[in-house]
Amino acid sequence: MILGIGLDVVHVKRLEHWMEIPGLLERFFHPEELSAALRKGAGATLSLAARFAAKEAFGKALGIGLRGITLKNILVVNNHNGKPCMTLFGNARDAFLKSRGVNIHLSLTHESDNALAMVVIEGG
Repeated sequence: MILGIGLDVVHVKRLEHWMEIPGLLERFFHPEELSAALRKGAGATLSLAARFAAKEAFGKALGIGLRGITLKNILVVNNHNGKPCMTLFGNARDAFLKSRGVNIHLSLTHESDNALAMVVIEGG
């Protein structure tokens, strides 16, 4: 049963600006996300924009937004096949469990100007 669906778009220039502000990325992204994205060189901004969109889409799928959720407690990485996966920690995990979610389905895409993410939360 689908409990919630969230969709978000992030303008890539927003992340380009954030990358210039010391310490800001560490506030919003899990260390593993940052490490994986920064290894992509010129593609880092697109990668981070898509991951930030995923975090926003997750809040929308929960139906409560991101109020009370620490963004770096939402880890978005690609598995060995390239499929994006979301792992939750701390207050993000608590909010997901409170929603009675069982699975998170995630899709990411990006172009030169925009990054989009869709999250579907499935219940038992």
